[in-house]
Amino acid sequence: MARIPATAVAASGLVGGYAVARWTRKRPLGGVALAAAGTAAAYEWNRRSGKRAAVGLTTAYVAAFAGSHPLARRIGAWPAVFTVAGTVAAASWAVTRRGA
Repeated sequence: MARIPATAVAASGLVGGYAVARWTRKRPLGGVALAAAGTAAAYEWNRRSGKRAAVGLTTAYVAAFAGSHPLARRIGAWPAVFTVAGTVAAASWAVTRRGA
């Protein structure tokens, strides 16, 4: 069975977590989606690129989530979410492509 790249999992976690929270109107449920994707991505980052990369990328994932909130006030919610998701995906790709 083919694995889904951690890059896609991380970006989907940020977008999906926001979408779940928004459409269900239950922020904790969005947090569960965000955390589940982040955990899966962190596991794969560790497996492919080691603990140091996993810690760095997980930190970037959490910082992107936190940073999307003030960014949303400036550019809107969905653009902010897509911006941080793209940033985390690019970072993930840059770090993990060497481990392939």
